Amino acid sequence: MELVFASNNKNKITEIQSMLPESIKILSLEDIGCHEDIPETADTIEGNAILKADYVTQKYGFDCFADDTGLEINALNGEPGVYSARYAGEQKNAEDNINKVLDALKNEQDRSAQFKTVITLNLKGKQFLFTGIIKGSITTTKMGTNGFGYDPVFQPENYSETFAQLPLETKNKIGHRGKAVQQLIDFLNTTK
Repeated sequence: MELVFASNNKNKITEIQSMLPESIKILSLEDIGCHEDIPETADTIEGNAILKADYVTQKYGFDCFADDTGLEINALNGEPGVYSARYAGEQKNAEDNINKVLDALKNEQDRSAQFKTVITLNLKGKQFLFTGIIKGSITTTKMGTNGFGYDPVFQPENYSETFAQLPLETKNKIGHRGKAVQQLIDFLNTTK
């Protein structure tokens, strides 16, 4: 089975493909000739995942899935949330985003946060949503070099390391995207 993943983020594509059975091959947006930026104009994580999946299905005619992820920090009333990728501006720079979060939390005692991923699957004319959440906290400094985005400052519950310090296999097993992808895989395995 071939499924389009509505992303050109090579880190995400590699991460998800490594979790899928060999029978499911992921095509990127580039693979189907989609070179435009799909608008992410919804005000929720779910909304953006739906927008991206619907864009590919309607414009290119493929069954596909799309994800959107947000970091929700309690002391910041759920920010950056749906704006996680562009929290520090439209340049979508991970370092700038991390620095803005660390700056906003510098006088905060409550550093609790969660990562949330929503995957929208458009398959054979129907739409399905899968949600993965992992709770944790924001560290005071960046630690680790693995991963991407906010990984160097997110410490999952029951771990002393950040996502950027954990091996990819561990992050995939416990993480928000891993949980949502596992639901997607379980679903695809029952609909063969």
